[in-house]
Amino acid sequence: MSLIEMRNVRKQYRVGDDTVEALRGVDITIEAGEFITIMGQSGSGKSTLLSVLGGMNHPTSGEVEMAGIKLYQLPGEKLADFRAGNLGFVFQSFHLIAYLTALENVMLPLAIVSMPSAAKRQLALQALERVGLGSKPERLPNQLSGGEQERVAIARAIVNNPHILLADEPTGNLDSKTSDDVMALFRELNDGGQTVVMVTHNPENGVYADRTITLKDGMVLQ
Repeated sequence: MSLIEMRNVRKQYRVGDDTVEALRGVDITIEAGEFITIMGQSGSGKSTLLSVLGGMNHPTSGEVEMAGIKLYQLPGEKLADFRAGNLGFVFQSFHLIAYLTALENVMLPLAIVSMPSAAKRQLALQALERVGLGSKPERLPNQLSGGEQERVAIARAIVNNPHILLADEPTGNLDSKTSDDVMALFRELNDGGQTVVMVTHNPENGVYADRTITLKDGMVLQ
């Protein structure tokens, strides 16, 4: 069975008196261990698709199934638990907390996990090590470069060792050299067993992936 299945997923928004169809009957199947990039022009529905896939945006109709579980049939609290235990999220704008160190930012997802503080700290240090920042755990975000801040965001996303890593334009604010470094890191994480689904506007990022899904006007181009 596939790890992720989206079946006839539609998402509509009301904008004033108008109805906007962000997704129009999307069918996607993703196998465990795949690295997928989702591409398309601005407004094609890429970020909406990722938010629906990540259990953060209830579709208007259709089904999202992950590891055999129908996400949107879970009650709110159980859906939140499923997200916390199985999904890691990386965003373009990093979403780091300015007054927390790199280590403290990475530890945030562990706040709801029942384990000793020392064990949480160790997991966070290991995650920073994996992204090449093991020597900078006490730096604040403003003491790190853009690429390093993105790596902290990735470390935070993988600290729980999620099965699936979802990334929305993670290289959008980075120069080309730093972007290549970050993409190589995602490839490395994927080679280590994590399924990666990434929204990107950059066709060059597609070379790191196993395959690319292209959206246009809320539909998958075949």
